[in-house]
Amino acid sequence: MPEGSIAINRHAAVQVGRVGALQTPLIIIDEFAVDTRALIEQACQARDYAPEPSSRYPGLRAKLPQAYVRAVLNQLFPMLYKAYEVPQELDMKPVNGVFSLITIAEDELAPGQCAPHFDSPRPHYLAILHYLNPGSFCDTGLFRHRATGLERIGDATLEHYARTRQSEDPPERAYVKGSNAHFELYERIAYRANRLVVYPGGLLHSGLVNPAVDIDPDPRSGRLTANLFVDFFPPAES
Repeated sequence: MPEGSIAINRHAAVQVGRVGALQTPLIIIDEFAVDTRALIEQACQARDYAPEPSSRYPGLRAKLPQAYVRAVLNQLFPMLYKAYEVPQELDMKPVNGVFSLITIAEDELAPGQCAPHFDSPRPHYLAILHYLNPGSFCDTGLFRHRATGLERIGDATLEHYARTRQSEDPPERAYVKGSNAHFELYERIAYRANRLVVYPGGLLHSGLVNPAVDIDPDPRSGRLTANLFVDFFPPAES
């Protein structure tokens, strides 16, 4: 097996459910890998952990091994096209792949890190989240914006959502832990080691961070996840 790759569990339990008022497809695969220890060791040996200015992730990220990315996408791509009704003529392309660790204390959070966010308004942009380390780490929450009723942000709703958010009071400097005045938590994706989750990047979401448990910069003991983002393009653009 190539260094940085992973053996996929061919007998993994796959659930394709629907969540929220939009009944958005949500894929959950438990025991996705035969064994995650080698991948976790790769994360521990990585030397490129750094903040990611292009995202609002409240911590450090390092690049995923390309062999892991290929193995995951080779396993998932038929399911992604089917579950999310992606046109067959579009080509799938990974746009980012990182190990992630939550490291920022609540009193150091930027305003954009204190509310649910979305990754991209593009229609077929998908987030793939692989929980790695065992532990009682935080779930991932899916949210509905109360003022607009939006669960998913797309090109047609982006301006309206941004304008409405700008008119609202800024959030308190704290991690999102559940429903609040501006957002309603409607789905929790429970943290479970070796669980892989797929959801559209336009969904409003956030880790439901418990600072006492989840803030840890050590990839051996922290809330280590593999985060892979893919999009679909016409062949000329891929």
